Amino acid sequence: MAGTDRRAAAGPSPRAGCPFARGAGHEPDAGHMVGEVTSAVEAAGLMLAEPMTYTDNERLHEGLSLLRRESPVHWVEPPDYRPFWAVTRHADIMGIERDHDRFHNSPRTVLGPRALDERIEQMMAEGRAVRSLVHIDGREHRLLRAIGADWFRPSAMRRMESRVRELTKRSVDQMAALGGECDFAAQISMDFPLYVILSLLGLPENDFGLMRALTQELFGNADPEKARDTDPTAVAAVVDDLFVYFGKLAADRRATPTEDIASTIANARVDGKHLSDQDTISYYIIVATAGHDTTSGALAGGIQALAEHPEQLRRLKADPSLIPTAVDEIIRWTTPVTSFMRTATEDCVLGGVRIRAGDALLLSYPSGNRDEEVFADPFTFDVGRTPNKHLAFGFGVHYCLGAALAKMEIAAFLQELLPRLDTLALAGEPALAATNFVGGLKRLPIRYSVTS
Repeated sequence: MAGTDRRAAAGPSPRAGCPFARGAGHEPDAGHMVGEVTSAVEAAGLMLAEPMTYTDNERLHEGLSLLRRESPVHWVEPPDYRPFWAVTRHADIMGIERDHDRFHNSPRTVLGPRALDERIEQMMAEGRAVRSLVHIDGREHRLLRAIGADWFRPSAMRRMESRVRELTKRSVDQMAALGGECDFAAQISMDFPLYVILSLLGLPENDFGLMRALTQELFGNADPEKARDTDPTAVAAVVDDLFVYFGKLAADRRATPTEDIASTIANARVDGKHLSDQDTISYYIIVATAGHDTTSGALAGGIQALAEHPEQLRRLKADPSLIPTAVDEIIRWTTPVTSFMRTATEDCVLGGVRIRAGDALLLSYPSGNRDEEVFADPFTFDVGRTPNKHLAFGFGVHYCLGAALAKMEIAAFLQELLPRLDTLALAGEPALAATNFVGGLKRLPIRYSVTS
């Protein structure tokens, strides 16, 4: 199929009732309708660069549905951001994830304001920016990934299982002690995965408060309630604090190795040499932060979904064998990682649109996970959904290293909670964090009955 110019993706077709089009209360003529849909498509593309978009799931999915239908590979030039292609169909996202030679994670890995991109580039040149598995491609990525891979294989997960179950029981006991009402996001789901990660890294529990604060400030840098400062470049100070903390950890584990992943990373060699301080610290940061916040967001979103779909909760309680499929459905439903970026290494055609070498592409995982071409009734929460080809962990060589651990944590929590849970309902308005990257609920007030 012939490619179009990069500023003109496949043209929109007129549709009545377009969710992003605000009509004047009368039936428009065809020309008016085309113009209205075109404007709505442009607005839907621009919304992807607005962190507040991700605080409103209805608006988000209306816009993403429109993009999938009318302009699935769509050129976006947001104010204060470098431009990018928004890729919203499951098949196109999968095609990019599979073709890791043509589409690289570097140099632009996540979507951020231009000012922050420039600040990160400066820090990268100084060796003070996070340079982890999600930022690296090719042979170097394969070698670095291999260092931590054994810690996330099934045999290692079995060794972690007793600790995870101990922590799930502690968390559900805490729910019971709170007397039948709590903010699940802030008081339960935020803490449980972090304790798991602290155990994996071999960190003391008295560092819990510091790691929780730094993680929230790193991924919540676009949310006024979570950010350290409203200046988007202030996240650089959070990265500096993480480098100081994990720099001390790396030095300690090299001097006195222990039986944890922190020691494995600190003492690993690639081509006969230890990792650089930047790469060692970055490895710690991605394990500690991504392994915590994403699971926390999925778990809180899963509890919200079960509260809002009591028939699915009853079904799951009646048949616990559905927990594995329920876990995947929770992860699809919540999709905590909103996007990753890729950069084209050569000219190509994607979805009928010509992409030029050096163009940036945003892979919209929430959109891929609601694609009507892949999922039957994608806006239905179904704990028995199978198959479930969700993209929440990515695909290909950059498939999430901690996927098995995240699924084990959510499954263990449900296995502990469900037999003890009699009632569950929302007790107030949930609130999602503003984000361009890792998101989820920051507040989830619930009312419940849990046996001690």
